Amino acid sequence: MKIDQHYWKEATGWQNGTPGESGLPAQLIFLFGSPAVLKGQKYLDSLKKGYPQAHFFGCSTAGEICGDRVLDDSLVATAVYFEHTSLKGAQVQLGDMNHSYEAGVTLARELDKEGLVHVLVLSEGVRINGSDLVRGLIENLPDGVTVTGGLSGDGDRFQETFVFWDGSPERDVVAAVGLYGDRLKVGYGSLGGWDPFGPERLVTRSRGNILYELDGRSALSLYKQYLGEYAAGLPATGLLFPLSMRIEGGETGLVRTILGINEEEESLIFAGDMPEGAYARLMKANFDRLIDGAVGAARTSYQAIGSVEPDLALLISCVGRKLVLKQRVEEEVEGVREVLGNRTVFTGFYSYGEISPFTPTARCELHNQTMTITTFTEV
Repeated sequence: MKIDQHYWKEATGWQNGTPGESGLPAQLIFLFGSPAVLKGQKYLDSLKKGYPQAHFFGCSTAGEICGDRVLDDSLVATAVYFEHTSLKGAQVQLGDMNHSYEAGVTLARELDKEGLVHVLVLSEGVRINGSDLVRGLIENLPDGVTVTGGLSGDGDRFQETFVFWDGSPERDVVAAVGLYGDRLKVGYGSLGGWDPFGPERLVTRSRGNILYELDGRSALSLYKQYLGEYAAGLPATGLLFPLSMRIEGGETGLVRTILGINEEEESLIFAGDMPEGAYARLMKANFDRLIDGAVGAARTSYQAIGSVEPDLALLISCVGRKLVLKQRVEEEVEGVREVLGNRTVFTGFYSYGEISPFTPTARCELHNQTMTITTFTEV
């Protein structure tokens, strides 16, 4: 595996060299950028000229990861040449949030199953039920095929996000890339680092990813009561106070972040399911534990590929973590670097949701407020 990486800003153009100057015959380019940069498409011609054989796979973000740096209002292009791995991609238009499961089913069916090792998925970030999307994918993929990825971002605005597989960035799109070959090794890990507070409350009325009542009370009014002065900034301030969801007798609890609110229905809209009968508890940030979570995810992904330095690491971290860490946000990336080593190329983005198993033996889920890491190497 050989990799080129460049980034683009409006004021300076391309940095880290010009795309394609190395002559790398890349098959895949990961593109992560702010919505404004993606819509402008000023970068596109130079990338197509520099890497004429490559497929483009990417999305809009709430911040871009390039090496050990976290950027804003940029585009990060990571061109990958696989020596022993082939790939196939597909994308599907999402009708609305209620068709999230069907989108996952369609994508899975578009991918050839013979030799499939891993699937990377990037999704619309606002009008999606990520839990349904993941279910649709994994129920229609062969046993043993792993899935990781994330929901695209729009800073802290929650207005419009973009995804693309080749072509131009589009709204309401979900895209996936299947990776094929027995010489590709893939590792992954996902951890958070948030502390619960307040009592657990029973989800007494919900529909999919829309939460109406907790303990028989309006979910929105109860949530606003806890947030106090922060309630005026919803839905963005909800990133600072996610909910931990636990299903009685189930596996490790999942964290859910608010994507939107409905004042008329007094409901909260989440990135993934909030099923009736589950228990929910408010959470708040613990700075040190956020960094420890990123390091823990790195260790899990590192061990999964045999504790060797990977060629490439895809880091997808929640925008809520970025808002909490602020000017120290690069510390979580630096923590990952200490685990994975200096030769690994880092790319990735800050997201509205992360898709991964917690560990190699767990079920794939949609997460919020985690650092999710996927590592790649060829042997």
